[in-house]
Amino acid sequence: MNWLIFIPVILITFVSAYAQDVHYNYESGANFAKYRTYQWVDLPDGALTDRVIDQAIQRAVDEQLEQKGLTRVEKDGDLQIGYQAVVNEGMSMTFLGTESLGWSWGDAYMQGETTTISVGMVWIDLYDPAKKQLVWRGDACKAVDLRKNPEKNYKNLHKAMAKLFGNYPPPPNPSVSELHESRGICRCS
Repeated sequence: MNWLIFIPVILITFVSAYAQDVHYNYESGANFAKYRTYQWVDLPDGALTDRVIDQAIQRAVDEQLEQKGLTRVEKDGDLQIGYQAVVNEGMSMTFLGTESLGWSWGDAYMQGETTTISVGMVWIDLYDPAKKQLVWRGDACKAVDLRKNPEKNYKNLHKAMAKLFGNYPPPPNPSVSELHESRGICRCS
């Protein structure tokens, strides 16, 4: 068996662990054109105890919603927005190896290394208080290193929110294929 075949597969798996993964879902009957303002609300067990990260998440979402024409207000918003976030520890494996071109296994070797990575996940909920129902939910996840440069982490957060809110507002009358594409479940590769 040729071990060199496994190297590209392992590299693809390793690289996908660091890619942003976003999903969204929404109430298909909601009229997103009517929403002009929003306010932040705390979700039960949702807010982080770290105020710096909390402010970074809100700032990244605020920037995206401002680009969509929504205005943040302190009360009586057309939408109420809350989030939940978590950082989980995961394992990443890297394998390197060579194999002789001959028919024997004598010259072949494989070396592996595992590292711990942190994966940040955030779920954003947009709630219509007039209808008393959730109208849009999005989630994003990405590998993060909270011990390193905070500006780099914010840029990654900003990219993830830009990718996520690229799906807001959803099309007024989505096709069946668009619905199938949008309604994924958060799973960080």
